[in-house]
Amino acid sequence: MEVNSNTETATPVAEKTTHGLPKLKLSTIFAMTFGFFGVNMAFSLQSSQMGRIFQTIGADPTKLGFFFILPPLAGMVVQPLIGKYSDLTWNRFGRRMPYLMIGAPIAALVMILLPNAGSFGFGYGSLLALLFGAFTILFMDLSSNICMQPFKMIIGDMVNEDQKDLAWSWQQSFSNLGGVVATVAPYILTIFGVSNIAPKGEVPASVKFAFYFGAAILLLTSLYTVLSVKEYDPKTYAGYHQIDLANEAPQPSLWHLVKVAPKAFWEVSFVQLFAWFAFQYLWTYSTGAIADNVWNTTNPASAGYQAAGNWFGILTCIQSVAAVVWGMLLLSRTKATQRKLWYRVGLVMGGCGFIAVFFTHTQLGLIVPFCLIGISYLTMQTQAFSLFTESLDGTNEGAYMGLFNCGICLPQIIASVASFALFPLVGKSMPAMILIGGVALILGAFAVSAIHPVVSGKAEKGAK
Repeated sequence: MEVNSNTETATPVAEKTTHGLPKLKLSTIFAMTFGFFGVNMAFSLQSSQMGRIFQTIGADPTKLGFFFILPPLAGMVVQPLIGKYSDLTWNRFGRRMPYLMIGAPIAALVMILLPNAGSFGFGYGSLLALLFGAFTILFMDLSSNICMQPFKMIIGDMVNEDQKDLAWSWQQSFSNLGGVVATVAPYILTIFGVSNIAPKGEVPASVKFAFYFGAAILLLTSLYTVLSVKEYDPKTYAGYHQIDLANEAPQPSLWHLVKVAPKAFWEVSFVQLFAWFAFQYLWTYSTGAIADNVWNTTNPASAGYQAAGNWFGILTCIQSVAAVVWGMLLLSRTKATQRKLWYRVGLVMGGCGFIAVFFTHTQLGLIVPFCLIGISYLTMQTQAFSLFTESLDGTNEGAYMGLFNCGICLPQIIASVASFALFPLVGKSMPAMILIGGVALILGAFAVSAIHPVVSGKAEKGAK
């Protein structure tokens, strides 16, 4: 897509700030963050139901790590490419929005296919069924990442430092609200009479209809954002970011950008190594861990196991509500000088939540641990992106955001590969894998000390 310097956009400006970018109206920030509601419905259904789906269609629990390698691997490929090429895209639909317009319909289609992996007569545990599920989850993550990246990039493009924590907090709050709806859907559908059991090797109708509903919401919310957000034209963008269009350097390669990346890129990514390692195990093993601890079963075909899958959905909903409340009450008001503090606090709370899951053997007893996990999930995302993006100057913004997301994907791949050794080592205990995740989050809290912020660091020194 070629550069078009005559692109007309409605400039959502209220007043200039010392950071170059204007102060945006709250309605504008709402428009650029609300669409994440639908995007996270896709990711939440994937994360909360993926382990259940693959074990239901016959996947060996000791090999679950293989299937969970595919989504982050897809993210590592897609996110930097979307960032790099969207930096070069300017047309009448905008700069980032064209990619959302492409990704949303594809993601919705794949969401319809995924829960039907066991419904095409391939047979329980058959190679064809597992391959269909694996490739479907791969394409679902590819398309979902294409949808996700524009939402993150427009915050870097359009939001100043004074409003950045608010924008990230709103985005993650809407993300968590989408997670609430997505993860509670199978449970609610079951209450209204939709079957939560199915023939051996097939996914229950409650899960299928939840995915269908999620696909529709993804399309509608993405359309709202595309129609509501007016991105800056090239000249306006360059002015706000102090970029000289006449002497603009050629687009560097992704490898060159990695070599010259700001220190915050590596420092925050180091912390994320521990955080996302932990959450990969939460998504992979939680249903099995809850089934083992609370329902005393490890049989995916049992009613108890499927009930545990529904309860994990409810707990993920509770996790999301806790995250929204935490974000609205505290993180949206965080000062730049407090980012490292709350990053560390959030990781410690999450670690405590993970460890508590290992020791809990009642349904209601899991509520508090998952509240702590939700607070951690929101905090580690908002503070990580704020600490990183304050080191960027507006050039190659999308490419760097895509590369930075590799720091989310790579730990998940490492965790999945490590599970092949760790899972047998802990006696094939899924609760023990959650405990390992808790230890990783505690280590991540210590690693926060390695981060040296740019803007907030200067502000902190000036306040002393």
